[in-house]
Amino acid sequence: MILGAGGRDFHVFNTWFRDRADAEVVAFTAAQIPNIAGRRYPPVLAGPRYPEGIPIVEEDRLAALVREQAVEQVIFAYSDVTHEHVMHLASTALAAGAGFRLLGPRETMLPARVPVVAICAVRTGAGKSPTTRYVTARLRALGRRPAVVRHPMAYGDLVAQRIQRFASDADLDRAGVTVEEREEYEPHLARGTPVFAGVDYAEVIRAAEAEADVLVWDGGNNDFPFVWPDLHIVLADPHRPGHETRYHPGEANLRMAHVVVIAKVDTAPPEGVRAVRAAVARANPAATVVEAAMPPVLEAPERVVGRRVVVVEDGPTLTHGEMPHGAGFLAAVAAGARVVDVREAAVGRVREAFAHYPHLGPVLPAMGYDAAQLRDLEATINRAAPEVVVLGTPADLGRLLRLRAPVVRARYELEDRSSPTLGDLVARWAAGLPHPGR
Repeated sequence: MILGAGGRDFHVFNTWFRDRADAEVVAFTAAQIPNIAGRRYPPVLAGPRYPEGIPIVEEDRLAALVREQAVEQVIFAYSDVTHEHVMHLASTALAAGAGFRLLGPRETMLPARVPVVAICAVRTGAGKSPTTRYVTARLRALGRRPAVVRHPMAYGDLVAQRIQRFASDADLDRAGVTVEEREEYEPHLARGTPVFAGVDYAEVIRAAEAEADVLVWDGGNNDFPFVWPDLHIVLADPHRPGHETRYHPGEANLRMAHVVVIAKVDTAPPEGVRAVRAAVARANPAATVVEAAMPPVLEAPERVVGRRVVVVEDGPTLTHGEMPHGAGFLAAVAAGARVVDVREAAVGRVREAFAHYPHLGPVLPAMGYDAAQLRDLEATINRAAPEVVVLGTPADLGRLLRLRAPVVRARYELEDRSSPTLGDLVARWAAGLPHPGR
């Protein structure tokens, strides 16, 4: 049985179990993400040994299924959870009679025919997205042709999502992607960088390397890469000092990193920056450490001064990332806005999210895994009756929702704050690569 959340679990199956005659995967379990349990991993992806596909069940059935199916091994395969969380599941599996295992890089990382830069993190919401944009921009400036390979978000039709390539917003519309996917894809597409994603990453990587001379792995949560990196960049968040060694597999990323970026030094307390730097020195003294700012900037700050605003932030950053707010809130408050607490206006699935994640508030996580969630998100914002909606999420929700109030976007990009800069390190690394086109 493979414990997952619609990402690494499928990758573990594809790379390690699909073609093995000495193992049978009886089920996947689902956590973190709605609408996955109750489905099946389809036969066309599972292969000829699984003509009925593989059921995906709720994680709370773990112990019962281990006993019912005589499961011998439980494989943990998702991210951004405490070490304690992982071991509670291990204890559950052991008590039911099964062994418990984590598969590592040598078992699951795929080779690429072109150089790879991986952008990963110790926690969700540490700043991977602006760092990935920064790195791809530097690579283009050096004459390279980068393509982004995004960690999977396999929430829809898994067969249709086997290999995905996006180059425009129209591609996203045709694929019917979720808000979480838009948060990750739209900023890259706006800069002319193609994005590859999917379910079967051996095929995804082959497709990406056919048109790029450098792959940039854009990690999800705090997972480690699916492809072997030649340059492994890992983000640490001084707003959450101590988290870099308390969460799985973020600590593994920290220990594997060639470069550690201490992000958000412009908004984090100095003692947080010092604590993270000390933790990096203890865990990975060989890593090069750089500091970076990620200042949030409103497109039109004068439109929010003194106004009642609802702030919508990146969803995973707030939910399982455990952040109380993000760039939108910081930018809105700095501009003099009055942030509306949306919890009393929440309806449907949004209200359920606030109940499930009690640390949330006053801001709203962007939720849109399906049409019903989008409707509840729209209704919640309109019920709160703001004068302005501040979108801290990278997804352009103004295109997807019928909002009664005008929208102001909050954006954030990486700015170097130390020497050598991250750009210097990328340039040094790229200087050792074959000349473009050779």
